[in-house]
Amino acid sequence: MRLSIIRKPIRINPDPKRVIARFFFNGNDRAKEVIQRVMNISEEIAFGIVSPLLQEYSKRHRNITRALNRNCTRLMPLFKELDIDFDSITVYRKLLIGSYFTHEYSIESAAFFNPSIVEDPDQTELHEGQKRVIISFRAVGEGHISSITFRRALIDQNNKITVLPAGSYIDEAEIVRNAVYNKKLFFEKAAITQIDINVLKELEGKLDHHFEYSNLRRIIIDSQALQEGDLKKLEYDKVLWLADSYYEIVFSLDTDISDRVIFPISEYERKGIEDARFVQFIDDDGSSVYYATYTAYDGALIMPKLLQTNDFINFKIMPLYGAGAQNKNLALFPRKINGRYAMISRIDGCNNYIMYSDKINIWEKPILLQKPKFTWEFIQIGNCGSPIETEHGWIVITHGVGPMRRYVLGASLMKLSDPAVEIGRLKEPLLVPNSDEREGYVPNVLYSCGAIIHNGKLIIPYGVSDSSTAFAEVDLAELLEKLIADGSE
Repeated sequence: MRLSIIRKPIRINPDPKRVIARFFFNGNDRAKEVIQRVMNISEEIAFGIVSPLLQEYSKRHRNITRALNRNCTRLMPLFKELDIDFDSITVYRKLLIGSYFTHEYSIESAAFFNPSIVEDPDQTELHEGQKRVIISFRAVGEGHISSITFRRALIDQNNKITVLPAGSYIDEAEIVRNAVYNKKLFFEKAAITQIDINVLKELEGKLDHHFEYSNLRRIIIDSQALQEGDLKKLEYDKVLWLADSYYEIVFSLDTDISDRVIFPISEYERKGIEDARFVQFIDDDGSSVYYATYTAYDGALIMPKLLQTNDFINFKIMPLYGAGAQNKNLALFPRKINGRYAMISRIDGCNNYIMYSDKINIWEKPILLQKPKFTWEFIQIGNCGSPIETEHGWIVITHGVGPMRRYVLGASLMKLSDPAVEIGRLKEPLLVPNSDEREGYVPNVLYSCGAIIHNGKLIIPYGVSDSSTAFAEVDLAELLEKLIADGSE
């Protein structure tokens, strides 16, 4: 039996006109020179420069004055060094200073791919058979920096997909740092980030078993003041960067989901937030929460992280710990298995593993689950998002890398009560790049970070050569029959 795959006649393309106003900084000395120059001009000249700027950029940003004020405020330590009373600076001069430290960043200008899909928390005012969904993407802009963006779509009773238009304005979230850290876990993570071991031992001895960000920052500042060399001071900064990996972000309530972007915030993710795999997790009491595993990248180190939200407005972010929280490609099961959290991973970059945990952020003892088996996956096998529950078992959409580094999608079926047991695996790829999909930012690649079942069909959004996103549909009953048949041969 050959599966019939339907490619949907819809494609979501990036929009390079969607920009955010980012903080721009070129080092303390140059920044202080710019500040001093602006402070030396008259109030009349300052107003004459900033007034047309506000008129021009207010058409491109929801609240450009807020961004300029925020970026000016970030320079407060430099104002102190220059012996300038920040509070005495006029409103327009602050805005002008902020504008010199702001630049527009097009978040989708370079690439747009690796979609994940989940049911929208809001399913009100729909007809029978319809479902509202949220799709996340990995968007790449200048400097190959990745962020997470969103679109909302509606799937009707005939599985026709309508993607709602994206908003014109992009909004960054407010950052909240109120985490309480577990000292043991924190310093275990620090030990694998190549921070000076002597610095770690010193700080560990000064902290309580549980500590807050403000306490750590105060101790680090005091310790740095005793150091003469910049390299040693940098080691203390690295510890603070790790602490910055725990944070909460809050979007304005008046933003649409397509207006929100989760942009790299901490130093350990400054080169990108990659491949978020969203899943609606159902707890034992029937309540639900949305999680996403993703990869933070600083240019050298990879840090798996976990994102949590109930409403896609407020998000909590934290690192993942343990021997199983390594490399990329972690995907959480949508519920506990036999009373424990379960996760698929690819810790060695080649094979699929499975692991279980009593705590959602600590992952140890990964168990080998799948090795490359067929010619189209000889290089690597990995998951394409969280497993999908059916009455016959867990469907895991996989990706396989074969000759000419071609990425294709496959599928496996795992035992419902024990997903470490493989019931079946497709012998042939589920989906391969066709002639219309092989060209793009990265040629010959199909990739997904999540799928959804609706009206008896498995709907898979997938990245097309890293340049756009398309959709495919397969009949669920046919897929299960094929998986079971291939597994019995």
